Amino acid sequence: MSFYFKDEVLPYYGGGVDAARDLKGNDFMYWEVMRRAVEKGCKVFDYGRSKIGTGSYRFKKHWGFEPEPLFYEIDLVAAKQIPEINPLNPKYQLFIAAWKKLPLPVSQWLGPWLAKDLG
Repeated sequence: MSFYFKDEVLPYYGGGVDAARDLKGNDFMYWEVMRRAVEKGCKVFDYGRSKIGTGSYRFKKHWGFEPEPLFYEIDLVAAKQIPEINPLNPKYQLFIAAWKKLPLPVSQWLGPWLAKDLG
């Protein structure tokens, strides 16, 4: 699913089965998004935000996208500093590894309860 506005395209969501990875299905899918966008006259490709060190960041670098810093505006109400709630934060690595081993029904039951306090 991609969104178009004037001369810009924003690929919002794409999905595929595991077997598509071996066939480089994601590469083909994004190639087609770009090819079709060019046909429509698009000049701006907004592939969204990515944190340095993530798979999506590496994917975009591989395709030749140049990083462009984007800034957040944050209003700290009660906190003294911005919380570092980020899956790349080393203090979350043990929790993430344990979470991946949970049975799906347990994670579906527990997830919403935990997520309510993340932001």
